[in-house]
Amino acid sequence: MLFTEVRGLPVVPADGGGRLGTVTSLVLDAAAGRVGHVRVRGGLLRRETVLGWDAMRSAGPAGLLVSPAARAEDPAPGARDLLESRVLTETGHAAGVVLDAAFDPGTGRLLAVFTTRGEVAPDRLLGLGDHALVVRAD
Repeated sequence: MLFTEVRGLPVVPADGGGRLGTVTSLVLDAAAGRVGHVRVRGGLLRRETVLGWDAMRSAGPAGLLVSPAARAEDPAPGARDLLESRVLTETGHAAGVVLDAAFDPGTGRLLAVFTTRGEVAPDRLLGLGDHALVVRAD
């Protein structure tokens, strides 16, 4: 599944309760090479919160199903959006801009990052910060 395919999908609890909101983005844990959190906008105040990926029961084209015990958190201060991030090598050379990323919807494991300069394997990721996604040079 692609990061861009998840945006706008509904997030609902597995117990059949009401809709929690819609996905605004996925938060990448670059060091672990997986999705760490899901940003969700919804609720009475329409504010953005995050849910840990571990709370997801399933993810697919129809939406994300979360554990009934899942607790929304305030957005993590260090959480950056991967999409449209600049890509830099560890030596500081420009390596494009992130267009999309593929992940396993069952585990959240990152499969590939697609940039304006080609595909980047997840084992090359070093970190994601304010300025850029940093990757190991080829």
